[in-house]
Amino acid sequence: EDQIRALLDERVRAIHDRDAQALVSACAPDIVSFDALPPLQRLGAEAVRARAEEWLGWYDGPVGYDIRDLRITAGDDTAFASYLYRVTGTMTNGSTVDMWVRSTVCLRKRNGDWLIAHEHTSVPFDAESGRATLDLKP
Repeated sequence: EDQIRALLDERVRAIHDRDAQALVSACAPDIVSFDALPPLQRLGAEAVRARAEEWLGWYDGPVGYDIRDLRITAGDDTAFASYLYRVTGTMTNGSTVDMWVRSTVCLRKRNGDWLIAHEHTSVPFDAESGRATLDLKP
């Protein structure tokens, strides 16, 4: 669990610094990512890196990324962690972001290191309107 917490702490730092390469360094080469934005899935670390570069490029300055309610379940060679995270920052167009997102990461141990094999992020939506509900807070 301590190793997984350290991995997630490093991802928080990488997001804050807008360092897509460091963010993806904890991903398995064959990661499957279900992001909150289209498309439905991204396959492979290169696709995740390209998406991270695009996303982080939307921000002017550091990106706030705070994890809350982290829960980790770890076995010998597989683990998963679920948490809420808050993203804050100023976009290059001057608008501000302050929203909570849900995330689950599934990890595999390879050569003694934990790597993210699957990541799923989502935001809740209003069933009647079909629109994302971005103003919820824990």
